[in-house]
Amino acid sequence: MSDKSTETRYDFHVIERKWRERWEEQEVFRTEENSDKPKFYGLVFFPYPSGAGISVGHCRNYIPVDVACRHKAMQGYNVLQPMGWDAFGQPAENEAIKKGRNPREMVPEYAANYKRQLQLAGISYDWSREIDSSRPDYYRWTQWFFLLLHRRALAYRADTPINWCPSCKTGLANEEVVNGRCWRCGSLVGKRPMPQWYFRITSYADRLISGLDTIEWPDGIKTMQREWIGRKKGAEVDFAIEGRSDLPYLRVFTTRPDTLWGATFMAIAPEHPLVADITTDTHRAEVEEYVERAQRISEIDRLSVDRTKTGVFTGTNAVNPVNGEAIPIYVADYVLMGYGTGAIMAVPAHDQRDFEFAKKYDIPIVLVYRTTEDRTAESMTEALPSGGAMENFTPSPNARVGADFPFAGLPNNDETVGKVIRWLEEKGVGEGVVNYRLRDWLISRQRYWGAPIPIVHCEKCGEVPVPEDQLPVLLPDVEQYQPTGTGESPLAAIPEFVITTCPSCGAAARRETDTMGGFACSSWYFLRFADPHNDEEAFSRQAADYWLPVDLYSGGAEHAVMHLLYARFWTKVMFDTGLVRFDEPFQRLRNQGMLLAWTPGREVRPDEAVGPAGDEEEAAEDAGDEPIENWKVLRPEERETVPEDRRVYRWIKMSKSMGNVVTPDDIAEKYGTDTLRVYTLFVAPFEDTVQWKDSGVEGAYRYVGRVWRLWTDLLPPFQPDWREKIGQIGPMSPILKKLRRKLHQTIRKVGDDIENFRFNTAVAALMEFTNDLSALRNAIADREPTPEEAIVAAECIEMLPLVLSPIAPHMAEEMWERLGHSRSIYREAWPAVDEAAAAEDAVTIVVQVNGKVRARLEVAPDTDEAAIRELALADVNVRRHVEGKTIRKSILVPNKMLSLVVS
Repeated sequence: MSDKSTETRYDFHVIERKWRERWEEQEVFRTEENSDKPKFYGLVFFPYPSGAGISVGHCRNYIPVDVACRHKAMQGYNVLQPMGWDAFGQPAENEAIKKGRNPREMVPEYAANYKRQLQLAGISYDWSREIDSSRPDYYRWTQWFFLLLHRRALAYRADTPINWCPSCKTGLANEEVVNGRCWRCGSLVGKRPMPQWYFRITSYADRLISGLDTIEWPDGIKTMQREWIGRKKGAEVDFAIEGRSDLPYLRVFTTRPDTLWGATFMAIAPEHPLVADITTDTHRAEVEEYVERAQRISEIDRLSVDRTKTGVFTGTNAVNPVNGEAIPIYVADYVLMGYGTGAIMAVPAHDQRDFEFAKKYDIPIVLVYRTTEDRTAESMTEALPSGGAMENFTPSPNARVGADFPFAGLPNNDETVGKVIRWLEEKGVGEGVVNYRLRDWLISRQRYWGAPIPIVHCEKCGEVPVPEDQLPVLLPDVEQYQPTGTGESPLAAIPEFVITTCPSCGAAARRETDTMGGFACSSWYFLRFADPHNDEEAFSRQAADYWLPVDLYSGGAEHAVMHLLYARFWTKVMFDTGLVRFDEPFQRLRNQGMLLAWTPGREVRPDEAVGPAGDEEEAAEDAGDEPIENWKVLRPEERETVPEDRRVYRWIKMSKSMGNVVTPDDIAEKYGTDTLRVYTLFVAPFEDTVQWKDSGVEGAYRYVGRVWRLWTDLLPPFQPDWREKIGQIGPMSPILKKLRRKLHQTIRKVGDDIENFRFNTAVAALMEFTNDLSALRNAIADREPTPEEAIVAAECIEMLPLVLSPIAPHMAEEMWERLGHSRSIYREAWPAVDEAAAAEDAVTIVVQVNGKVRARLEVAPDTDEAAIRELALADVNVRRHVEGKTIRKSILVPNKMLSLVVS
């Protein structure tokens, strides 16, 4: 080309800063009000401003969702992509305590830095809708929702043993205990009896399960919620306590009442009210010690299927109602008082953990179902959970059900279970029931930094809701806010807050001093974004009807049984009260994979395991995915004191506590934001865990620079009227025809891939296209382009920034402006695919005979099956394998394969 552009280097510092400022000045991303366009609501999980800034790991969520929203805007949708701060709760308060600061001052500062970094990353948020859950204009409505739940008997106070974090000094919901530790600080969780506030989420258990069938969520998240809710059909059966007619029946819950004839022991929860009554003096000390130990173990750990069952004998037996047999009663910590009845029957022959327990404690094993005649309980090495036919048990005169056994020979299936349940009901010893693992949601926290619970305690009137016109109940401004550890919130020590009058009778009263956990604030924030400046109500019905439900929601899978479950519950309550017309808040959910960083010095090898210094491959192999036993985990201040040859290097999640954070600021300064975006999208599929590598960032940087040079090389002389001219070109050269085909195939593929969250293959398609475009640039590097080449080049250089704009928006904006356009490319339409240009001249059809490839045929696209079959049978090799045989089946995969089945 005779007139090349002299500007071949992409000056990202200048160009990216220019477009960030332009977007903000012109409010390019401000959502339209009262638009007649179809809406698209894209949202990421409400972030905690609990750290000094975000990492590139956070960008694995923010950038892809931004790409999807930018694409929707170009498709003609009215896009809402807001951002705000989940500012109340443990994460922010713990950070403030750690830094020795007041959260009132720290949270706005952190949020401002988060905002700056998100703007740096080029995220197209509508900042006019920014919300902060710790502001009174927000938590006023969180309190309003509490009163709504209270009015519908879905919020209540109860004295119960709760999960207690000794470090955070507050109660925790079951969902906030992970592997026996606090979800936020990692401390071991214990139990403490306290009056607490709960939300009655269990009333919505069935609807929370059935609603999962109506939403487009990852199967893994749906499974986690179904298992957490834990709906189980079965029966409750009454067992008499041997020799204790003064005590009530011991009622057990079982999902397998058909195996009652094989029940050879019982287990009750350490918290069961009958423990003290049924424990004999001989066993009392051992039982009491066991109960005390069990209370220090979280319910999550007690339920773990990987944990060995333990128990202690009470010295008392129960009587099996179906055969009159006396069976020992154990106290066992894997039985929970809050699930079922707090007592279970154990059938070692048909449950593996019961089998192991029976072997450990020398308890008899009785087969209920037998698969072979020679199988005996004595010969069993493992339980038989399924299969077989029921034994013919001889009715016992001591059985409460009488001399009756109508189940001999029945198969081991649900139908038999149902028959047994009906029989137990007829005999009056049991009844069919449904139980749930889900427990009510513990919402109160003994912390300062949260929305005050809007309840007043009056000696005469009891619990009295604060009138709605007195909301918000303001969180007082204090200097000393740290948790007390006494079981009371720091608010309890502020007389000006506590002492009030009863809204009902006017007498002296006390305010509730617990605050709500942060998950209350995030259970409705997606609705506030639809109407964030409304002073009269949490949101208007008109705004909710237009914007909700959220079309695309994205965040980490770790919130599967916390935020995602709670938000669904609140939405269903709102639906029942007529506040909204939908009962599922998030129609489509995506979970991003983790970003791992190569981290030196977190663990140290023992002396006998010293290896070569800095050997990454060996260290990685040694360390594996988890710390090796006996390797000491180093605190950050210890790391520099350890010799290099004893340090362990390993891939771990990028986080501040690990000292391995890479920030968007680091990458934007060195390589530019568009490079960060390209690398984040290209490095791996969205859901995959990926390792951060500087070499990959450098590769993305080179690609961004190559695209800029290619585009600027082809720019002069641009022909803006190429659309009129392109249809006038006569027969196009094969090279130009191929380039146009690749261009329009790329437009289609990038759009489809963005729609389906296949961002890595979208970037790959752009790379392939720019390679083909480079071939044209190289062909005309030393000469003037022909008129046909100039027209096709003009089409390509105008289409390229449009297709690139969701991915590398700063560079695309600069390209678009240099083409003479004054409006932001964000407001332009996604390019239409020219289907004729995108069509292949021919496709290759693979012909298989009985699963083996016998030929390849070149045919026109979309050739019908009859024509392809005729061509296939004309092929010599195909004919040789079908002659003398009958074609039993012919299957065509359009434009790909013909499969013939012959015999």
